Amino acid sequence: MRIISIQGSGSSATLESDHADRPEPKSGEVLIAVTAAGVNRADLMQRQGLYPPPPGASEILGMEVSGTIAELGDGVDGFSVGDEVCALLAGGGYAEYVATPAGQVLPKPTGVDLVEAAGLPEVAATVYSNLFMAADLQPDELVLLHGGASGIGTHAIQLTHALGARIAVTAGSKRKLDFCAELGATTTINYNDQDFVDVVGELGGADVILDIMGAKYLDRNVSALADSGRLVIIGMQGGASAELNIGALLKKRGSVAATNLRGRPVDGPIGKSAVIAGVRDHTWPLVEAGRVRPIIDRTYPLDQARQAHQHLEDSAAIGKVLLTL
Repeated sequence: MRIISIQGSGSSATLESDHADRPEPKSGEVLIAVTAAGVNRADLMQRQGLYPPPPGASEILGMEVSGTIAELGDGVDGFSVGDEVCALLAGGGYAEYVATPAGQVLPKPTGVDLVEAAGLPEVAATVYSNLFMAADLQPDELVLLHGGASGIGTHAIQLTHALGARIAVTAGSKRKLDFCAELGATTTINYNDQDFVDVVGELGGADVILDIMGAKYLDRNVSALADSGRLVIIGMQGGASAELNIGALLKKRGSVAATNLRGRPVDGPIGKSAVIAGVRDHTWPLVEAGRVRPIIDRTYPLDQARQAHQHLEDSAAIGKVLLTL
């Protein structure tokens, strides 16, 4: 099968069109003939040698795909060969075929194009697991979303808007902020000339913050929390190490959680299968009703993976970047 491989580590120039053996589905897995694959920041980090796949996972890039089930492993119920699906992966998406546990597979939502469906699994699982499972976001609470125009951000705006939460977002351009407002953001903050701590403080502080920056924003995020606020860190674009002001956190009776989706076990109460089950129950009905939709910035053929990575790195995208086969 055709794949994209990494030759060394570093820039997007390390990505090469290549071939590998087609995987065979193990017990409890399905084999998917891939139609499209999502391109994520984690892929860029893996390409740079900063984010290796979990033990036993494919070394091939790609953490989400859409496509058609080509084969079922032993013991798989609820799916049939020929079903149109999308799936969350630990790796292997930049390929013509990928095998993944059936618990991480979702039916393609009614009303969503099969290519566009590739832009849903990772953002839907990330947002649901962090804002709802970890932070227990409630209606009328204020959520602050850093990187509001990203794939995660655009999905989170729509989902939290449907919940009835108030939404503040940060982004670096008027174009991105205007788009976030169209999706349902109630407060938009340009991080180039506004301090999100001041803006959110005028609103009483954020009940929940979903953060992709990590170290760079840690102190200011704590300052921006409301009483009993919850900070959930899901990325390290601004560094991995910072000093936590425990006194400030205690004063607010706040909490800080750092979570990652890729390294979770398949099964168990916080496993990927449980997350996907929650997405299917809570998010998929909103997608099928048209209240939450995949936001796709651009698609590239698989053999243009270099260009896709560069486009995402340039931070010009609004929503998801996809590879198509």
